Amino acid sequence: MLLERDRPVQGEGRGDAPDPSGKGPRVVVFSQLFPHAGDPGAGLFIRERMFRVARHLPLVVVSPAPWFPFQGAIRRFRPHFRPPKPVEEWQDGVRVLFPRYFSVPGVAKGLDGLFQALGAFRTVRRLRREWGAEILDAHFAYPDGYAAGWLGRWLGLPVTVTLRGTEPPLARSPVGRRLLRGAMTRSHRVFAVSASLRALAEDLGAAGRTRVIPNGVDADKFRPADRGRARRDLGIPEEAPVLVSVGALVERKGFHRVLEVLPALRAAHPGLQYLVVGGPGPEGDMGAYLEERTRRLGLEDTVRFLGPLPPERLRGPLSAADLFVLATSHEGWANVFLEAMACGLPVVTTDVGGNREVVSREEVGRIVPFGDPEALRGALDGALRTPWDRAAIRAFAERNGWEDRVAVLVEEFRKITAPAEEGS
Repeated sequence: MLLERDRPVQGEGRGDAPDPSGKGPRVVVFSQLFPHAGDPGAGLFIRERMFRVARHLPLVVVSPAPWFPFQGAIRRFRPHFRPPKPVEEWQDGVRVLFPRYFSVPGVAKGLDGLFQALGAFRTVRRLRREWGAEILDAHFAYPDGYAAGWLGRWLGLPVTVTLRGTEPPLARSPVGRRLLRGAMTRSHRVFAVSASLRALAEDLGAAGRTRVIPNGVDADKFRPADRGRARRDLGIPEEAPVLVSVGALVERKGFHRVLEVLPALRAAHPGLQYLVVGGPGPEGDMGAYLEERTRRLGLEDTVRFLGPLPPERLRGPLSAADLFVLATSHEGWANVFLEAMACGLPVVTTDVGGNREVVSREEVGRIVPFGDPEALRGALDGALRTPWDRAAIRAFAERNGWEDRVAVLVEEFRKITAPAEEGS
């Protein structure tokens, strides 16, 4: 059941998202990864970004739902597999539609983009005809951007694609690179959340049509809470050194890499606590493995698995900690770094993707080579001993708010349809 705040406000037409100005192109956000009642934590970073755009432009979300006849049976032994999506929701006054498309688990993934386009065709065509959709805005180059490219061609819609970090591993295979190139060549504009992703987009055929638009942070939502109270709420001693990681419990995020260096780190920092915030994600679920690894390393009194938490509850563990760590293997632009910084936390992370672009100054954190456990341990040890200026870290996060990012997006969307508007 939807929360009351997620229902349309009084007087809204059920076909229109809020548009305070009454002007501007009508945007269809196209992303398989998007929060819904069955999985409220999925794709929150996309909603954070695009619902701010909805304050300036009319906006509807189309979130294709992968479907397979026997996926209900799969959930009997994998409860978090493809959480059921509704047909339609209203979230903060924005209409969200969930058309199904055929997708066999683990098989023929190179066809997912085409099947996604076919499955969403009727929905997008209806929005084009009845709502007046003018731009199809896809998130992630594959399968979403690839599918959007075909939909745009079939329906005469300009397409934008945002690269968010899943693309580099896919680009390493010949088939994946071909699919990504198809998404890039059929797009009118490509946005990248980091410069490294922009370089990849240009290499794949989008040269001259790219722009870097990083994610931002809501510094009002993420701000330091009282440290003593946050620790008491979690049962953490006042003087204990505390690390925290937040993210889906999947291989890419690297929680297991942090576990491996904890025994040595705990010897240097008695009473060390490590808070793990997260749950299953679209890429899988390492929760059971991480708990077993914790037991094998004898870290039961050190590691705390807090499960997934909604954004409004993240302030607690972030404010209780001394240091944020994420030993990720690839990343686009990790919002969680800015969220941690907004709570005054320095960040230690790996030198992959756009991480260096977020943790761009020594006064806000440390970057270590990926796959070097000793470098990770040394950076964490040094960071725990450093007297950080937490007010300066918070100020850095505040300078990376959403306002400027959203203004650029709105400008880009207006430019795409400007010739048509001027000629009308």
